[in-house]
Amino acid sequence: MTEGGFISFLLMIFLLSFIQFSTIVLGIFPPQESMKMELIHRHAPQLNPRPLTQLERIKDLVHNDILRQNMISHTWRQSLNPRRKAWETHSKTNNKSRTTAIQIPLQAGRDYGTGQYFVDFKVGTPSQKFRLIVDSASELTWMTCKYHCDYNCRMKGRIEKRRVFKADLSSSFKTIPCLSDMCKIEFSNLFSLSLCPTPMTPCAYDYSYMDGSRAMGIFAKETVSVGLTNGRKAKIQEVLVGCSDSFRGQSFEKADGVLGLAYGKYSFVSKAAEKFGGKFSYCLVDHLSHKNVSNYIIFGGKKTETTLAGKMRYTKLALINPFYAVNVKEISIGDVMLKIPGEVWDGNRGGGAIVDSGTSLSFLSKPAYEPVMAELKKSVARYRRTKINGVPMEYCFNSTGFVEASIPKMVFHFTDGAKFEPHVKSYMVDVAKGVKCIGILSVNWPGISNIGNIMQQNHFWEFDLTEGKLGFAPSTCT
Repeated sequence: MTEGGFISFLLMIFLLSFIQFSTIVLGIFPPQESMKMELIHRHAPQLNPRPLTQLERIKDLVHNDILRQNMISHTWRQSLNPRRKAWETHSKTNNKSRTTAIQIPLQAGRDYGTGQYFVDFKVGTPSQKFRLIVDSASELTWMTCKYHCDYNCRMKGRIEKRRVFKADLSSSFKTIPCLSDMCKIEFSNLFSLSLCPTPMTPCAYDYSYMDGSRAMGIFAKETVSVGLTNGRKAKIQEVLVGCSDSFRGQSFEKADGVLGLAYGKYSFVSKAAEKFGGKFSYCLVDHLSHKNVSNYIIFGGKKTETTLAGKMRYTKLALINPFYAVNVKEISIGDVMLKIPGEVWDGNRGGGAIVDSGTSLSFLSKPAYEPVMAELKKSVARYRRTKINGVPMEYCFNSTGFVEASIPKMVFHFTDGAKFEPHVKSYMVDVAKGVKCIGILSVNWPGISNIGNIMQQNHFWEFDLTEGKLGFAPSTCT
């Protein structure tokens, strides 16, 4: 080989190495790739030493759902005021040519807890692993954390049985000064504090949840390690995270923190969208599935390998920070189109509807709830009605001899003509051995309706933030 040829060879090797480094480390991801994360249901056996009975799970589930719905209703009213966040224009300006993506595993199980899902999340350099609650109504991603604790931080590995992010051991941990506009203005909706004893003191937060839970700490930018759908690893840099050294409340039971998947400028969804083309998707298995059944949340545009049992349907997705709202027009049951006032689905008139993976049961505002329940009750009138203490569902019945095919189909009709038809088992819910309930709860009017994760189960869902549309199709999620 000539000297010139040898130099060319070295340059080629260097260029290929740099491309690989840039692709995996700097966040320039290869075309057609996605990020994947496994979703673990809160009832999973690895989270519950003693398996819960079905009735215990339902009681816990309903309790948490009611608290969450109160929070959603409060936040929804605030979000519909004229002051809209700047990131709501993101979908109009995002690069539509991106086709890359990332992937994370969802696991559901009948041996599990409240209807919330968890993911394993790696953050920092070198990376540290945590188990976070997936919350599609929260914007902030945070972990239990210690900052500037030196040797004691290295020695103390857990806080109240939770893993602790040791910020001092991460070379990529960058705090945000409290005097910055980012802290004082942009993070105001993330509960940033005005306290600023010195210009370089880290920006602090006191993040409150409607059920009284709260997390307190400081904001930082960090590197997150993720798995790609091709089996390789990659890093996403400059992700906003919270370093929480103090927290309280039952919301964080069994978790090391929260993965914020709400629609917002600083949520993990927004950062993943930047890298993987503005889409994320998931497919939730039956909430009574055995522990060996799992699924994933995927960030990116790569076509899913999930088997679909029908064609994809699409409807407009109204991105109203922090919610994923849909334009419902009406509901039918069997051949009956129900008489529901139009304002029930109009956010400007006190109504509206969202799709929320963090709520288990579905909620309908009272003017929609009453006609839906009246029609569904007719279909189960042949079964003996019963009452289950501690379960605030209006109508439960003895399910001995229950024939699913005898129940008329419930269909959500969207304003653009798309139709969502949940499985019967998603609204005729098992609550105990031999007992089913109509698994829909009422919301006072005015109020927002909510399509929860049990209603969504055994469907593939694709959230396209760039095009502002929601795709869905029936699926076994395998």
